[in-house]
Amino acid sequence: MQIPFEPIIFGYHINIHLILEYAAFFLGFRYYIFLKRRQKDVISSNNRLSIILGAALGALIGSRLVGILENPLVEYTQQNLLQLLNTKTIIGGLFGGLLGVELAKKIIGEKQSSGDLFVFPIVLGIFIGRIGCFLSGINEFTYGSETTSIFGMDLGNGISRHPTSLYELTFLILLFFILNHIKKNSNLKNGNLFKLFMLSYFGFRFFIEFLKPNVFYVFGLSSIQLLCVICYIYYYKFIFQSLKNAS
Repeated sequence: MQIPFEPIIFGYHINIHLILEYAAFFLGFRYYIFLKRRQKDVISSNNRLSIILGAALGALIGSRLVGILENPLVEYTQQNLLQLLNTKTIIGGLFGGLLGVELAKKIIGEKQSSGDLFVFPIVLGIFIGRIGCFLSGINEFTYGSETTSIFGMDLGNGISRHPTSLYELTFLILLFFILNHIKKNSNLKNGNLFKLFMLSYFGFRFFIEFLKPNVFYVFGLSSIQLLCVICYIYYYKFIFQSLKNAS
């Protein structure tokens, strides 16, 4: 199979990344519904719907905003501006969704933590989306920098690059099983599973970004890495409490 993978069906080029992106949303949501039916939800249906809407709106804004910040050197032509508006990042979507949820909960007066039920559907959705990123090769700005390591792959332009999407797929598989093990064998406080997911994923993305041809802003960090740092600051109380309990 050649990368980028661009199948032709009935004479039409198929955007495999777009198809898998829609599949990620659909299957992730169906997985959420499946899990919701199997376990008791401490949040009422009406409030849960408000939280989902807040998450969706926050994710939409956050993913686009960080996507634009990831492309600061783009020439601002009409075509490029349209492309920038369609650029989105998972990291921006996750953190924007988090803020959207917190705002929605504040508006409706919901006090219960709401993130645990979303953890595994989010992992599944990211996993499916990253398959699309890998198959798209250099057509999507998720590829790695040039490398001479044994892991290097030709992603479509004859240059050996870090297959960062494959690295992330491997990490997501491990993360899924680790979080599932923690959930089954630890008496976690409601909401802590989501915090563990966010810190784990954002921590991974902080380091993997060094293997990508990014534009680095402050302190040699990209906009995504800066957002990862902000995420850790956001959860500083949880981090310190976890370290205190572990000591």
